[in-house]
Amino acid sequence: MKPVKVGLLGLGTVGTGVVRIVVGNQEDLSSQVGSPILIERIAVKDLDKPRDVEIDPAKITTDPWEVIRDPEIDVIVEVMGGIAGTKEYLLEALDRGKHIVTANKDLMALHGSEILAKAQEKQCDVFYEASVAGGIPIIRTLIEGFSSDKIMKIMGIVNGTTNYILSKMSQEGASYDDVLKEAQELGYAESDPTSDVEGLDAARKMAILGTLGFRTNAELSDVSVKGISSVSKEDIAFAKRLGYEMKLLGIAECDNDAFSISVQPTMIRSGHPLASVGGVFNAVYVYGEAVGETMFYGAGAGAMPTATSVVADLVAVIKNLRLGVNGLKQIVPYKQKKLKDSEDIFYKNFLLLHVDDKAGVLAKITQVFAEYDVSLDSVVQQANPNNPNAEIIIVTHDASKASMDKVLRHLEELSVIRRVKSHYRVEG
Repeated sequence: MKPVKVGLLGLGTVGTGVVRIVVGNQEDLSSQVGSPILIERIAVKDLDKPRDVEIDPAKITTDPWEVIRDPEIDVIVEVMGGIAGTKEYLLEALDRGKHIVTANKDLMALHGSEILAKAQEKQCDVFYEASVAGGIPIIRTLIEGFSSDKIMKIMGIVNGTTNYILSKMSQEGASYDDVLKEAQELGYAESDPTSDVEGLDAARKMAILGTLGFRTNAELSDVSVKGISSVSKEDIAFAKRLGYEMKLLGIAECDNDAFSISVQPTMIRSGHPLASVGGVFNAVYVYGEAVGETMFYGAGAGAMPTATSVVADLVAVIKNLRLGVNGLKQIVPYKQKKLKDSEDIFYKNFLLLHVDDKAGVLAKITQVFAEYDVSLDSVVQQANPNNPNAEIIIVTHDASKASMDKVLRHLEELSVIRRVKSHYRVEG
């Protein structure tokens, strides 16, 4: 059959992986889709940059519009990143009837609804499996595998950099700054790690998962975000003593069609499957009303795992093309967006307080929790030879976010409290 011609935007780490897979696995891929797959045009930033794959120079250009406007191209694979300009490339590609495969989490988190609406209008496919959790097929699973179920909760370790840092801090008792420096030297963290360590990368991915899981338009601005830069080795040591591991978790929950999404350092019970996910690996834990609890684990980044997801999407596009069903499997959010109020968001809490070491302090503190109807699961008071103040560790039962916000404000005003040192969500 007639070859399917692909235009590739970007030939960096992932783009190179895509070329390797398509060229190296051509026989297997062709047998799956019924025709050869040809990478016809490639847009790059620098023509003279050394490449790890052999490419016909006649196929390479520095102008993405040459790729988008080439009438021979059937599918655009976008792995160049960026938002504003990239959005315009993809929207015009859709206007020209070309199908899209992208690994761009930033673009899909911010403008996914517009791009998917345009795809539906033009009866084109837009697939973006590689935008979340690298080689883990979580997006296709949410769309197809759970199509008959109602998703109630999604918990994810979706950023490998932060998981590496927290894992090393837990295993070695090292400080955040020391492990971050090591992660940068190993290439696991960027020279400017802000997007990763402050939770922004994870927030974009969780907005995508929330949109797909709950069939509503979860936007990046709907995600409450707190990063790991304030997590200390003492916090992690306390967590381990209480039977928890510290993870940066994305948590999306939906009840009665109202949802909440957050990204924050979370103490998760050591026996929970997510607690054992170490290093740069990712995992997504999904709670379905019918299926119960399931977990998906694997490499969350890297050239070949991510490229594998990209090429799997490419194969899905071509199969749809052969069947004449492109554009019919898009999940365009159809439920009205309804965010949970803080009164409806419940979870357990861990607090570490530095307080005056004198009689009556504990009674004053527990009175504050009682005033806002927050019940306590455990309270531990101890002296610390390195701290002139006493330390009180409190773990609450499930409490509303609204009540806990009031408790925290009140605690900050108590004269006997020197510092609310740490506050974390508790899961599992």
